[in-house]
Amino acid sequence: MQEASYESSGEALITGFSLVFILIWFAIIVFYIYCSWRIFEKAGKPGWTSIIPIYSTIIMLEIVGKPWWYLLMFLIPIYGWFILPIMLTHDFSKSFGKDIGFTLGLLFLSFIFIPIMALNNDIQYVGPAGNPGDPSLDNQIGSIGKPAV
Repeated sequence: MQEASYESSGEALITGFSLVFILIWFAIIVFYIYCSWRIFEKAGKPGWTSIIPIYSTIIMLEIVGKPWWYLLMFLIPIYGWFILPIMLTHDFSKSFGKDIGFTLGLLFLSFIFIPIMALNNDIQYVGPAGNPGDPSLDNQIGSIGKPAV
């Protein structure tokens, strides 16, 4: 009489689940690479720069209007690890014409807001940190409260 061995079927089941998990994880990684590629292209930068580790950070600093040496500020404890990323995320959302609400979404629900930023055609790059150096913007702000003559 032959004994049934359940060890091999359990191993096959675990291997199958592991393979499915790895494939889903790989699909998620490819999707977020595509999203970052699209965001860089919206900002007028080459999409391939989003997949080069340190260079993508330098290009992201250009997108938000900061100099390259801000990269060195990430080495400062506390400030570079917590405060600076929050400030740059806010500048990033302002660069695409969004406000503090979108910044909070990027900080706390980035898995939802990054694809929204990448795939929504209504969200366009408006300039570094919302293009504060635009002289037409100064004229609009200066005209608030003044009669239109």
